[in-house]
Amino acid sequence: MLVLGVESSCDETSVSIVRDGKEVLSNAINSQIDIHKKFGGVVPEIASRNHVYQVSMIFEEALQQANVKPEDIDLVAVTMGPGLIGSLLVGLNAAKTFALMYKKPILGVHHLAGHIYANAIEHEMKFPAVALLVSGGNTELIYMKDHFSFEIVGETLDDAVGEAYDKVARVIGLPYPGGPAVDKLAHEGKDTYHLPRVYLEDDSYNFSFSGLKSAVINLAHNAEQRGESICPEDLCASFQDSVSEVLVNKTFRLAKEKGVKQIIVAGGVSANKGLKERFMKENPGFEICIPSIKYCTDNAAMIAVAGYYQYQKFKKVDDLSLNAYASLDLEELYEV
Repeated sequence: MLVLGVESSCDETSVSIVRDGKEVLSNAINSQIDIHKKFGGVVPEIASRNHVYQVSMIFEEALQQANVKPEDIDLVAVTMGPGLIGSLLVGLNAAKTFALMYKKPILGVHHLAGHIYANAIEHEMKFPAVALLVSGGNTELIYMKDHFSFEIVGETLDDAVGEAYDKVARVIGLPYPGGPAVDKLAHEGKDTYHLPRVYLEDDSYNFSFSGLKSAVINLAHNAEQRGESICPEDLCASFQDSVSEVLVNKTFRLAKEKGVKQIIVAGGVSANKGLKERFMKENPGFEICIPSIKYCTDNAAMIAVAGYYQYQKFKKVDDLSLNAYASLDLEELYEV
């Protein structure tokens, strides 16, 4: 089964062709990082405009890389949300146009399901499982009894972890995107600032990063007022140690409680080297799945793979009234 995936939820325009949910024949991506870097973050209007410029060429590139014809495609899978609504609509309408032109079935996929199913490309997903979803807009702990069974057990009460990384990077004076820059400096420093570990209530699986972010801001501000210098490497190491300790400990605690077979780490922050190292170092015996870096950030291969498994599970497709949603509940969308 050949699935063509389309992803445009933020600032990557991507089209991919995947065979049987496993073999990635192409994964064409146009990133806008260099465009938005000067603004210190993604500007929605600019992002959607650039999707319009790129989307036709990315479709062509994906088909050429895969060496397949449009007529060979069996299913079109497209991100329907959540994300920037203007960006989503560009990818959705391009996917609908392709489906209409070549008379192909179309399927809307939740962006976060895509991140989780990026792991299926290189790993065999085993259930029950716990998924830690960490990105610029989301931090969630999800229990999965089976394919496309999502129970959100914990989530951030304020900032997403990727958002916290970007804000801390800005305080230190690091470039956008902040996550990779903080991760790089963290490996050159030590946890000398001993920032707080925010666990909330003893039995809570929720997260909070606003207090940690404020602690970094206050530390930098107070040092500036006293005329003292901050060691960026040590501050990054201290921040990353605090974040990864809480994420990993809560994930392992939930995995033990649920008696799962596998832990899935997904989302853009799953590319973080420090988080990976802590998971592997402190692993009490779980099978841990983390995608290759090329599948951690937004890409259409993950949408194609998720679309394949979604179709296998529900045997349903959408019609051309399919719409995009800036906010979209993962549990409700796939509620059986």
